[in-house]
Amino acid sequence: MIEGAPRGRLGAAMTALALVGLGLAGYLLAVRLLGGVPVCGPVHGCDTVAASEYATVFGLPVALFGVGFSVVLSAATLIWWRRADRRALYAVYGLGLAGIIAAAYLTYLELFVIEAICIYCVSYAVTIVAGWILAVLALRSAPA
Repeated sequence: MIEGAPRGRLGAAMTALALVGLGLAGYLLAVRLLGGVPVCGPVHGCDTVAASEYATVFGLPVALFGVGFSVVLSAATLIWWRRADRRALYAVYGLGLAGIIAAAYLTYLELFVIEAICIYCVSYAVTIVAGWILAVLALRSAPA
């Protein structure tokens, strides 16, 4: 196997997932700041979730935290991918764990408290979980 090939594929995939997450969170934040509701197409529930009391934390839109998280995650994945800095990979792993906990809590709220599903929120959670799984794979395959 060519040295750096696993890092190249995993790094590209992790960075792509983080950037997709950034796009999703950015869209939700922009819609919130403009006073609109997310367009969900044939899937319904985004408007209910966006209008719920859980759409803000400390008066700030939850999507703002998602944007901040995704910016840091994107930077860490990019650093690991391009520079092979193992510390950045550990950051991706740790951020992924924190993101999974937050996404699990928010998904719980959607399912059992708000009783509506936002397809953007679910998609964002999928990017976090998938990125974390890739970080685990990268940690297992990357030289110490």
